[in-house]
Amino acid sequence: IEAADIVIMDDNPKRIAMAVMLSHKTMKIAYQNIVISLGVKFLFLAMGALGVAGLWGAVFADVGVTIIAVLNAFRTLKFKYKE
Repeated sequence: IEAADIVIMDDNPKRIAMAVMLSHKTMKIAYQNIVISLGVKFLFLAMGALGVAGLWGAVFADVGVTIIAVLNAFRTLKFKYKE
C-alpha cells in the first residue's frame, strides 16, 4: 500500500502505469545481472576444471562481474517518466 501511495501521491492515475513500466525495466536489468554473473562463474568453473584458469583468474572474474553488475544496475537511474 505504501508503494502505491507514493506512486499516486499527486492524484495522477497515470503514475500507476509508470510504476509498472519501471518495475518491468528493473526486473529486466536484474535478470541480465543474474545471467551475466552466473555465465561468467560457470565459464571460470569449467576453465578451472580443465586447468586453464587458476584461482586468481576466478577471483578477478568474480570481482569483475560484480563491477559489471553494479554498472548495469546504474541504468535504472536513467529511467524517466514522460506524461
